[in-house]
Amino acid sequence: MYLSPRHAEIVQMAKDQGRVLVDDLATHFNVTPQTIRKDLNDLCDQRLLSRIHGGALFPSGIENMEYEARRKIAADEKEAIGRAAARLIPDNASLFINIGTTTESVSKALLDHSGLMVITNNINVANRMRIYPSIEVVIAGGVVRGSDGGVVGEAAVDFIRQFKVDYAVIGASAIDHDGALLDFDFREVKVAQAIIANARHVILVSDQTKFERTAPVRIGHLSQVNTFITDRCDIPSVRKICQESEVQLIETSLA
Repeated sequence: MYLSPRHAEIVQMAKDQGRVLVDDLATHFNVTPQTIRKDLNDLCDQRLLSRIHGGALFPSGIENMEYEARRKIAADEKEAIGRAAARLIPDNASLFINIGTTTESVSKALLDHSGLMVITNNINVANRMRIYPSIEVVIAGGVVRGSDGGVVGEAAVDFIRQFKVDYAVIGASAIDHDGALLDFDFREVKVAQAIIANARHVILVSDQTKFERTAPVRIGHLSQVNTFITDRCDIPSVRKICQESEVQLIETSLA
C-alpha cells in the first residue's frame, strides 16, 4: 500500500503516541485543519487509523494497542482522573487496583496516603507502591501477561475472592453507549468481575477516548459501579445511566 510521506508520518506518530489530534497535526505540518481531516479520513478508509472526535487512534479494529502507546493517550487527563479518585479514598482504607494505565495514575496519586492496604493484579502498581512504608501492598498470583505486567487467570480470581475491601479502582478498554464495560482479554475480565463483586465502593476511571473504542469481552455494566470518574462525558445515554442508577459522575475537565 502506497502512502504519501505525510500520511506515512501521521501513521507513525499515531503508532508512537497512541492517538493524533487534528490541531496538533495541522501545526506540525503547517497545513490547514481541513487538510488534516481529509488525511485522517483517507487513512481511516484504509483501516490504518480509527477516527475519534478531533483526531484518530492507532490501531483500528478490536486489537488492543501496545501498553506504552496507551500510556501516552490522554496522559494529562489520566493524571487529573487519578488525583480525583485519590481524593475519594481516605487514609487507612483497603482497596483493589486493577490493570490499566488510568488505574496506574490513581496509584501515583495515592502515594501521599498512609495506612493503605492495596491488593492488586498489576505489577506496575505493586512496584511503584511497595517502596512506601505507610502502604501495604498485596499482589495476586497467576499468569503474568508480558505486554503490560497484568496478573490474570483463575489463580488471580481465586486470590481476589479472599478479600472484601473498602474501595475498588477499575478501568475498561471501552465503554459502550449502552453502558457496557468492555475489554479484550477474557482472563482479565474475570479478575475485574471478582474485584467488582468484593468491594464496597467501586470507582471506574476512564478517559473520554474509551467512548470511541470497542472491545469484544463484557466486564459488566456502568450501573454496577458507585462512582465514574472521567475527563468529560458527552454521551447523553451514559449520563442518563449514571443518573438513573445513582452513579456519581465526576468530570475532571469541569472541576
